[in-house]
Amino acid sequence: MAIGAFVEGAPAGGGEGYSGRVTPFVVLSCVVAGSGGILFGYDLGISGGVTSMDSFRKRFFPEVYRQSQKQGTKVSHYCEFNSELLTVFTSSLYIAGLVATLVAASITRRYGRRVSMLIGGTVFVVGSVFGGAAVNVPMLILNRILLGIGLGFTNQSIPLYLSEMAPPQYRGAINNGFELCISLGLLFANILNYFVNKITAGWGWRISLSMAALPAAFLTMGAIFLPETPSFIIQRDGDTDKAMILLQKLRGTTSVQKELDDLVSASNLSRTTRYPFRNIFMRKYRPQLVIALLIPFFNQVTGINVMNFYAPVMFRTLGLKEQASLLSSVVTRLCATFANIIAMIVVDRFGRRKLFLVGGVQMILSQFTVGAILAAKFKDYEDMNNEYAYLVLITMCVFVAGFAWSWGPLTFLVPAEVCPLEIRSAGQSIVVAVVFLMAFVIGQTFLEVLCSIKSATFFVFGGWICLMTLFVYLFLPETKKLPMEQMEQIWRRHWFWKKIVGEEVEKKEAESGKSALPGL
Repeated sequence: MAIGAFVEGAPAGGGEGYSGRVTPFVVLSCVVAGSGGILFGYDLGISGGVTSMDSFRKRFFPEVYRQSQKQGTKVSHYCEFNSELLTVFTSSLYIAGLVATLVAASITRRYGRRVSMLIGGTVFVVGSVFGGAAVNVPMLILNRILLGIGLGFTNQSIPLYLSEMAPPQYRGAINNGFELCISLGLLFANILNYFVNKITAGWGWRISLSMAALPAAFLTMGAIFLPETPSFIIQRDGDTDKAMILLQKLRGTTSVQKELDDLVSASNLSRTTRYPFRNIFMRKYRPQLVIALLIPFFNQVTGINVMNFYAPVMFRTLGLKEQASLLSSVVTRLCATFANIIAMIVVDRFGRRKLFLVGGVQMILSQFTVGAILAAKFKDYEDMNNEYAYLVLITMCVFVAGFAWSWGPLTFLVPAEVCPLEIRSAGQSIVVAVVFLMAFVIGQTFLEVLCSIKSATFFVFGGWICLMTLFVYLFLPETKKLPMEQMEQIWRRHWFWKKIVGEEVEKKEAESGKSALPGL
């Protein structure tokens, strides 16, 4: 994991009077926790790959297999893989994940981030067994539901864990490691699909579905030995001595009193919040609520999950053969992984807003270009020339790279940064729930929409990216290097949000005679 690049020579300082550096202990803890991203990425990549395999579709989805083989009634290229049962297989995971992440919020808040990781990893291992041993569609659906439950717990807890363990000046890079792990999981899944598809006996898909147990087992066993975060230790039992010892170990310095004081202050406020899901709807948390809802919503309407779990199917639709479509998915994922590494290097230097804006423009141009190529060169009943199919592939590589250094990693980082401790678990649950809900909606409808409006699908995605890029430009303040316990002050300086939260803050300050915002 590229986090190791930040260990040597990491400077002291950063934040508001905080000291420390990225120590090997931080790296080790975050590598183990971040491996949960591999689970999410692997599952996104494996489902699209196996559904493009003839042997898998012939066994479980024979109607789709006949359509793709041009057997019987002539079907438009845009509609070859359109099947309700196939979309249920793909998207059932996300409904299970949606429900699980709401349950995980209370467990993470009450019992800790590590416990949620343990639960998620264990359930994921069990789900992988059902996938590899599946003999009918109900077993496949059960596999997807169990994987969804596991992902609901891990995706809710891991970004919180990474944000709370990381030094403020490198929080962006370390948290982006979670997105890098997602990308590596996708890459591994695509490579595995490519090779197991060569097994002539036709059971290679069983390897693909069961191998998800390996990263899940690594996370589960590793989480047993992980420490809890200093924030949770203080929040749970107020043991400041234990939290100080852990902070000193994490930061590689004994000068951690300022950070400890801020954690204690945030924890005291958190203890007064009994119902975080109710409180996050209060006016003073309106900016955090909007960001927790809209950032993951916009993440999904970029069309990235179309690439993640339908890429091989899309490339087959464009006329590429079975192996070529799987290899094309590997190529796009290599581009994304390279872009993830770049994001880790530059996110704390250039900030979140710049990456959002540059990546947004890149994705807009890519989606409009793909839509234009398909509209001009891809007809309902004629195969696309290979040169145009590969031009679409190149454009998709540009698209996934733009996503991978902007909306991909920042979707989990920014909401975790801006939510104060008392609503942080609830805010992260909202983020993950919106991701799962929108992934379900897109997974359930994309093939039908593609069949209905054809190439215009990509212009729709491009339109959404225009809207979300404008949202970032107008409403998202910069958060780089600011300690999480002092993040609330950014709203008071923002041209729009200060009108929402300013009046209430000033009223509370007048009543108490001191700042109502931590760190001010």
